[in-house]
Amino acid sequence: MDDLQCAFASLKGFLAAEPKDSVAVHCVYDNEEVGSGTKQGAESTFLKDVLNRINTGMGRTQEEYLTALASSFMVSADNAHAIHPNQPDKADPTSRPYMNQGIVIKYSANQKYCTDAVSAAVFKTICEKAEVPYQVFLNRSDILGGSTLGNISGTQVALNTVDIGLPQLAMHSSYETAGSRDTAYLIEAAKVLYSGSFTGKGDGAYRLG
Repeated sequence: MDDLQCAFASLKGFLAAEPKDSVAVHCVYDNEEVGSGTKQGAESTFLKDVLNRINTGMGRTQEEYLTALASSFMVSADNAHAIHPNQPDKADPTSRPYMNQGIVIKYSANQKYCTDAVSAAVFKTICEKAEVPYQVFLNRSDILGGSTLGNISGTQVALNTVDIGLPQLAMHSSYETAGSRDTAYLIEAAKVLYSGSFTGKGDGAYRLG
């Protein structure tokens, strides 16, 4: 389910969306669990190449491409750890996501997740427009978490990015468990995301249309 759940839900939202002025892109990488260093992984030039080809196909210059990137927004969606009823002590006492209670916005002090104040505010606004709940996740400071796609992809295409996920139990085991409501929540949020337009104002702020 990690990360087919987010891939499925975000694609459903993408297909249901009615894009406006922005160019909507849905990118699904492969091989994350073995390092993302393959030709189709997040560390490859795949996304950068596709965006460059879109830009060229629209008759735009390289400078216009770089300007568009600076005015763009990305959601990195990779599942999150929910509170496990048998091991509640593994979770940070101030950050306790539960299944079926909303999309998880993920933070990391060591930047394993890309979320910052601006990208979190943008995504919270998206959730509010979609009328879906959201939660917050931070690793316990003495327990390292895994990597995800946003910061790896950012080495090739630097965008203002929020890292999110859907809460689940027993990640990577044969008994992965997640909530069906959370899947529906992400579909609705993704639909709002892909139906909207984003404009960077040049001072780190965004205007959502």
